[in-house]
Amino acid sequence: MTTFYGLIGCGMMGREHLHNIALLEDTAVSVIYEPDKEMARAAAALAPKAVFVESVEALLAYQPLDCLVIVSPNHCHLDQLEMIAKMICLPILVEKPLFTDANDLHRVKRLKDSYGAPIWVAMEYRYMPPMQEFIKSVGEITGGLKMLTITEHRFPFLEKVGNWNRFNENSGGTFVEKCCHFFDLMRLILKSDPIKITASAGQEVNHLEEIYDGRRSDIWDCGYVIVDFANGARAMLELSMFAEGSEYQEMIHAIGPAGKLEVKLPGPARLWSGDPDKIPVPVLIKSPRRPCAPVHISCPIDETILAAGDHNGSTFHQHKRFLEVVRANGKTEVSLDDGIWAVRMGLAAQESARTGEAVRLLSHD
Repeated sequence: MTTFYGLIGCGMMGREHLHNIALLEDTAVSVIYEPDKEMARAAAALAPKAVFVESVEALLAYQPLDCLVIVSPNHCHLDQLEMIAKMICLPILVEKPLFTDANDLHRVKRLKDSYGAPIWVAMEYRYMPPMQEFIKSVGEITGGLKMLTITEHRFPFLEKVGNWNRFNENSGGTFVEKCCHFFDLMRLILKSDPIKITASAGQEVNHLEEIYDGRRSDIWDCGYVIVDFANGARAMLELSMFAEGSEYQEMIHAIGPAGKLEVKLPGPARLWSGDPDKIPVPVLIKSPRRPCAPVHISCPIDETILAAGDHNGSTFHQHKRFLEVVRANGKTEVSLDDGIWAVRMGLAAQESARTGEAVRLLSHD
């Protein structure tokens, strides 16, 4: 039996979702809402049998429809979730970040308590195959994780429809828009919640001269974040969005009393401008304290899955597990609670960098 998807938003990430849904057996995108005509045309080429509608309301009324994927601009996510909750009750995969304004936390809590179907927050970085192996092995290799460092050296923010991602008020700020993935990984890997966040960040190289409708872009392009966790572990994030010449885009190091585990992940293959025969392959490095003999494990990604997006195959694996939830034989792995924590950590990092003061976090329950 075919499972039918409704898709809200078909920008770059929306089209990545379309590519990956097409790889799943017995699935089809039946209906799409995308208000930008250029984006809609690009999506129609990928899902020629889908019906395009003029509103979210029209999408929710369409049949057949078994689940929803929200891939709209950040500041639209919560409004659309609330609209859906008033009209229908279907499983939802909603792109990160779940919300962008600290004042909206109560709205998310209300949705969490009232919505009757699963809501899965899209955190693709969890599902990169090398990252899955890292998560599975980290406790054994480190002997009990004490320090976690996540480094991202990447390209600048891409152009978006209406330039919405050039302003903090739309995106939540760089530490929310770009980095909630990494804060989610910190909680997942350390198996603990944050209690204090200290950050330093700014707009140093990119977008400095960009002005839209008389307003100058205020999005940051680099920074550091240090996070203290309730279990005593510490984590750090280093972000640079003017380092697209790097061999690896993400490098994650976990260290404990028994050793160190690293994973190195390349950026999108389509952006690689070096020797096409030397495109970096993900690698896992296991380094016991003694003897000094690191073990490098190459982690190539299936070429078909790799070609379906920019995230090392993760979108496919995430969709595969979400489909199990839709078909009632799987469990939601990234909950609204996970989505809330990721945004709260990003907002705290934004505040700390803005004020120069550490921000303490309490449970939001």
